[in-house]
Amino acid sequence: MAEYDYDILIIGAGPGGYVAAIRAAQLGLKTACVESRETLGGTCLNVGCIPSKAMLHASEYFDAATNGTMAEMGIEVTPKLNMDKMHAQRLDAVDGLTKGVAFLFKKNKVDWKKGHAEFVDAHTVDVGGEKVTAKEVVIATGSSVTKLPGVEVDNSKHVVVDSTGALELPTVPKHMVVIGGGVIGLELGSVWRRLGAKVTCVEYLDQIFPGMDADIRKESNKIFKKQGIEFKLSTKVTGVSVKGKTATVTLEPAAGGEAETIEADCVLVSIGRRPNTDGLGLENIGLEVNKRGQIEIDHEFRTSVEGVRAIGDVVPGPMLAHKAEDEGIAVAEWIAGQTGIVNHDVIPTVVYTLPEIAGVGLTEEQAIEKMGGDKSRIKTSKFPMMANSRAKTNHQTDGLVKVIAEAESDRVLGIWAIASVAGTMIAEAAIAMEFGATSEDIAYTCHAHPTHAEALKEAAMGVQGKPIHI
Repeated sequence: MAEYDYDILIIGAGPGGYVAAIRAAQLGLKTACVESRETLGGTCLNVGCIPSKAMLHASEYFDAATNGTMAEMGIEVTPKLNMDKMHAQRLDAVDGLTKGVAFLFKKNKVDWKKGHAEFVDAHTVDVGGEKVTAKEVVIATGSSVTKLPGVEVDNSKHVVVDSTGALELPTVPKHMVVIGGGVIGLELGSVWRRLGAKVTCVEYLDQIFPGMDADIRKESNKIFKKQGIEFKLSTKVTGVSVKGKTATVTLEPAAGGEAETIEADCVLVSIGRRPNTDGLGLENIGLEVNKRGQIEIDHEFRTSVEGVRAIGDVVPGPMLAHKAEDEGIAVAEWIAGQTGIVNHDVIPTVVYTLPEIAGVGLTEEQAIEKMGGDKSRIKTSKFPMMANSRAKTNHQTDGLVKVIAEAESDRVLGIWAIASVAGTMIAEAAIAMEFGATSEDIAYTCHAHPTHAEALKEAAMGVQGKPIHI
């Protein structure tokens, strides 16, 4: 047998990579993880999920103090925005969590190989001149911002920025134009809208949040408009020019037509993400990517090259940290001789705006398609948060819960929610679907009162036509 330095070498220390490394070490595998950043945690912990949530949460407090919500509850304050402190608490959260991952590496005896990884052969990786060998190599390099052709991003100037730059603006823009009506653009656009910026969102499609349930997309658009975000849908950006501290965005209808321009002091380019596969030396091992730049895998995360596996954003499926984490655990278990399990049909998605937007399983449109286009084979029910007692007392009544079930079996096919805590509520939905629950199962499960989760119970009751509070 060939001798290797490690049983498993993971390239990338994001949510997929670092979780895979820890799980592999827990299972007794000699493990190393390659990461070129100065800190562990990847995009998610350093410049993505975690810092954006810190800014979202802080901006919610400021907005509640300025828009009258706190005053309605008898708390009268005159808020003053301190951007330095707001950024400091964001950085503190990032620092604590990235150091936490480093601690877990030490605790579980995972070797951190600092540097950029490039394949020499299927079992050998060059890390800054050091040749490291492993019986199994796992690619977990994540994704990066998709560039918009003809638009130059320079985060240091704070005028045309990507998601990383949008987290670090030193002052509140007077007018921010968000290019892209997806999750990241609307989360970060919400931050700066709440802090006082005028926000205009430009989306090529006819509605925001591609891939989500149509009812949820429409309701979300309505809520954001009420919050003050202006939308230009079915519109494409044809150019962005910068003069000093002002950007001029040129737009035209997606179907073609007369152009117009918008001036802004900040433009956020947020049109999606792409897999990080460049520079890995995949050509050295004969590993090709598909048309989307992704690495194709089998159910055990094996690539077409023996001894090389891949997880997370570099493989097909939603680019979500929790999906990568589950795949990280599963790939380590497969390599250790166990059975790794990820149910890719039950992966929740969450937008951390206020209210939050979340879903798991099929949209109504997907469910109808799955039923051969026969709408009568599914049943749906919606329950408004306005009728939920906890939402009412919290002055957060925007939104709804929607349950989609198969008509004949009553088995739940999908659940979607817009609520202040929808991201937490969706966990119950995911567990229910994981166990093959029917809408009746949810409806007849006792939910604590008063809680937001009662809205899911009522929506499930509505599938059978018997909700109580509407």
